[in-house]
Amino acid sequence: MKAYLNLFDFSQKVNYKNEVLAGLTVAMTMLPESLSFAIVAGFPPLVGLYAAFIMGLVTSLLGGRPGMVSGGAGATAIVLMALMQSHGLEHVFAAVALAGVLQVAVGIFKLGKFIRLVPQPVMYGFVNGLAIIIFTSQFEQFRTVVNGEPAWLSGQPLWIMTGLVMLTISIVVFFPKLTKAVPASLVAIIAVFCIVLGFGIDTKTVKDIASVSGGLPSFHLPAIPLTLDTLETVFPYALIMAGVGLTESLLTLNLVDEITGNRGRSNKECVAQGTANIFNGFFSGMGGCAMIAQTFVNLSAGARARLSGIIASITILAVILFGAPVIEKVPMAALVGVMIMVAIGTFEWVSFRIITKMPKQDVITGILVAVITVWLHNLALAVLIGVIISALVFAWESAKRIRARKYTDASGVKHYEIYGPLFFGSVTAFHEKFDVQNDPQEVIIDFRESRVADMSGIEALNKLTEKYRKAGKTLHLRHLSEDCKLLLKNAADVIEVNVLEDPDYKVATDRIS
Repeated sequence: MKAYLNLFDFSQKVNYKNEVLAGLTVAMTMLPESLSFAIVAGFPPLVGLYAAFIMGLVTSLLGGRPGMVSGGAGATAIVLMALMQSHGLEHVFAAVALAGVLQVAVGIFKLGKFIRLVPQPVMYGFVNGLAIIIFTSQFEQFRTVVNGEPAWLSGQPLWIMTGLVMLTISIVVFFPKLTKAVPASLVAIIAVFCIVLGFGIDTKTVKDIASVSGGLPSFHLPAIPLTLDTLETVFPYALIMAGVGLTESLLTLNLVDEITGNRGRSNKECVAQGTANIFNGFFSGMGGCAMIAQTFVNLSAGARARLSGIIASITILAVILFGAPVIEKVPMAALVGVMIMVAIGTFEWVSFRIITKMPKQDVITGILVAVITVWLHNLALAVLIGVIISALVFAWESAKRIRARKYTDASGVKHYEIYGPLFFGSVTAFHEKFDVQNDPQEVIIDFRESRVADMSGIEALNKLTEKYRKAGKTLHLRHLSEDCKLLLKNAADVIEVNVLEDPDYKVATDRIS
């Protein structure tokens, strides 16, 4: 409970100026993204802003990673698009709330730790793919509507937009050389805003995307029939949203851990994400998850505590209630420039320097994850495929490492000393090590440098024992680890092997008769 009460991280030194300014900067970049994601998915614009406010506030207060920013993310909004089109907004709210319940369950049962299984090449691919998505998504702001049809900007509007974007990028790059007292991104947004307003420049603004004015989000039970049919409709979307949201959030948490040098709490973050989505479902939000781009904006502005996320959320609410007339005049070019710099900062450029030093299978995995991320915009699927490929590669390489040292002692007993794990991938190579027909009457397999990892390995021992029995010979096992013996004990009804005692290693076994 103490961790939850320590909202502003008083246990560590906090730069409150950086936190406040970072929060304002994050709010400015979250507004257009939340609006865009809501509109793309077919939701009312305010549904996206409410999600940004609720997700940001709840996860900042309760989350397991100070400095991380959550909001109405595109990854989760896209999942719900089909449900919106087929059943409407009320079913979406129900799916968001149910997804939150599933995420809370993941945190309570401490399943968030499994994010550690994501290999580094998959992380590189995920981050690089996401950086490309952030960058290419800014191209949409260079489009307009002509005679009811979307068209690219051209002529003077294009040059104005491009010039303002370049000015924003220049300020973000060079302002820190003057001072780091104020976040360069916030300075760039304010400077471009003042130039456009002062000179009356005609360019695309936030208002051209959608109106951002509204009231406080109110409690609202989803107006859906409470039937089994409704659950069958909503549950698949809730399950996918929960998985996508947690995958992106926990990967973002890992990245923040690397940047800050201290470790967040993944299970606590799962509970916070789920709680935020439950609130979204009952307060008219589209739900969401961690936003890696805004998180990088937050960290680059010097934020390291929870306060910046709280400030960003309160700012978004203030904009909804009071500040819409001002925020709607902010040039989109300024926000585009900031997000382009975020994309450049997000990309793991080091992956190019070490690409020639990485195993080719890791290079292929990283590239594949990046391609899937960009192509399908499905971060969870890309990471899942990457993990599966990495696991299969690891299994294949481990399977090739099993080997046996053979010798016959003075008593005429042949010994096989096994090196490497015995599991489903190495079973074939394991069988090839033995010469049943030419071996002596007694054979001992020594597992001191090996272990039986799964049921396939146990079955391999069973089959090998049966081969020696049919040949009129006896096979014994020595130096099995405790977990291996437990596997054998559990499979005793279908498997019969002889385990040999070795006093030197205090293994409780059967002696040779």
